Amino acid sequence: MNERPAAGERAVIVQLDFGQPDLQDQLEEVRLLAESAGAVVVAEVFGPRHSPDPKTFAGKGKVLEIAAVLAAGEADLVIFNHELSPAQERNLERELKCRVIDRTSLILDIFALRASSAEGKLQVELAQLEHLSTRLVRGWTHLERQRGGIGMRGPGEKQLETDRRLLGNRVKLLKERLEKLSRQRNVQRKARLRGDVLSVSLVGYTNAGKSTLFNALTHAGVFAANQLFATLDTTSRKLWVEGAGNIVISDTVGFIRDLPHSLVDAFHATLEAATDADLLLHIVDSASHARDEQMCEVNKVLEEIGARQVRQVIVWNKIDLTEASPGVERDEYGTIARVRVSARAGDGLDLLRESLAEFARAKAESRQRELAAAEREAQQDYIS
Repeated sequence: MNERPAAGERAVIVQLDFGQPDLQDQLEEVRLLAESAGAVVVAEVFGPRHSPDPKTFAGKGKVLEIAAVLAAGEADLVIFNHELSPAQERNLERELKCRVIDRTSLILDIFALRASSAEGKLQVELAQLEHLSTRLVRGWTHLERQRGGIGMRGPGEKQLETDRRLLGNRVKLLKERLEKLSRQRNVQRKARLRGDVLSVSLVGYTNAGKSTLFNALTHAGVFAANQLFATLDTTSRKLWVEGAGNIVISDTVGFIRDLPHSLVDAFHATLEAATDADLLLHIVDSASHARDEQMCEVNKVLEEIGARQVRQVIVWNKIDLTEASPGVERDEYGTIARVRVSARAGDGLDLLRESLAEFARAKAESRQRELAAAEREAQQDYIS
């Protein structure tokens, strides 16, 4: 049987250079991902390469180098910061005699570790099963075709076919449960719309400070830590803002570059908090020199889930690390475009609240104009 080697905690990271301009940023990010998953990074292997090797992704010479590093560091896990095919994973594990995972598997593992709500666990399980469905070829080779009892003797179905069928049934069940939760969420959302309550969602790159800002605004006590994907489950709270009344503010899961599509699909119900919001507060780590690339990655995911057209206000967070002063920046039309704050120190939060109040007033005035226009149109239709 082609059993996979047991997973360990002492890891070697592999990052190959295919000409990316931000190689160091990617290496730092995968290091943080590994640590967030509980691994101890003992070594890093990197080097230039024109294209992936079809068999082992890294090539024969690099695989030998990884094996030597594994032995020297007594490591038992190899993490590729790339997307590996099932065959490449299988070949690498056969050569290295240890567990090999790719970036997608690593992120899925972190999501499984962090999910706490029933819905979050269902979403993570769905993403894991859909990822696993492409990797069932690696096991069960020791089994012949199953044979049933009386009246059932014959070739039967292979264990691999059985596993695929059972996995497909479980995926179908999970999707049905998530669809039911999505319908419940739609009912709640319609109730908020009837109450004309402003809906605001926090979005941004993972570890940009969304949960810290959410806690600072709402005193919700959501778990916040200096690690990637510290929280997964969407949390919503009412927030009283002077001049705007009650608004509903939601903290959503953080985004990251090359976020697996299976995760985006599985978490679509959770991310509806962003697609149905009146306003997105795009939280940016202003202290990160990769902030522009991170903003682009966030906008890519927003485009993918259909939230790109929702009005955004950039929240320039962590100004306490850059010695910038709190402030509000407006565009050429006088509309608020960016607010500079420090969620941890509390600097600029009053400006953010005032910005929310200004947006709420503008939305209320726009709604009144729409209602007045609709009423005039109805009167004209009645007269005619």
